[in-house]
Amino acid sequence: MIARADVRMNSYVALIRGINVGGKSSLPMKELTQALQRIGCHNVRTYIQSGNVVFQSDAIAARLGEEISDEIGRCRSFKPHVLVLEKLEFKQAVENNPFPEGESDPKALHLGFLDSVPSHPDLQALEALRAPSEKIELIGRVFYLFAPNGVGRSKLAAKSEKALAVPMTDRNWRTVVKIMSLLEERDA
Repeated sequence: MIARADVRMNSYVALIRGINVGGKSSLPMKELTQALQRIGCHNVRTYIQSGNVVFQSDAIAARLGEEISDEIGRCRSFKPHVLVLEKLEFKQAVENNPFPEGESDPKALHLGFLDSVPSHPDLQALEALRAPSEKIELIGRVFYLFAPNGVGRSKLAAKSEKALAVPMTDRNWRTVVKIMSLLEERDA
């Protein structure tokens, strides 16, 4: 599909959950790029082999996640969960980081991007799981976790999605910053 000059293209981020470098749910980034192009996305760029995509489209964000998942399903034997964020929403998530001290340790600072604002998050369960060194904050559709002793060791990280009761896909600070950089390059 060719972009028309009279159509405003919006910049988006797609965060695809559960695709692996190898194994059952593998999806090479070249195939992912082609899938997005087939549904009318432009200027598609991926970052690392874990489902981070920056692109432009004249489509509405609310429909794009399902369209991307359906297109991947046509090519592969699985339909991953895809969360699509508009550039401004992603930028606000970066700017709203409540733990700037975590930025110097980008593997310890994680942003959990949620499908929607949790209507009944179990904050008591989250607090009960939180280690003394960990910090958490829920701001809109983003769950921030600073785990200086390692996210892999964190009981909170492993059970936060269940306590929030909303589908979530998680990215570390290094990945978030790189995605933001790709978004800014796109619009420069």
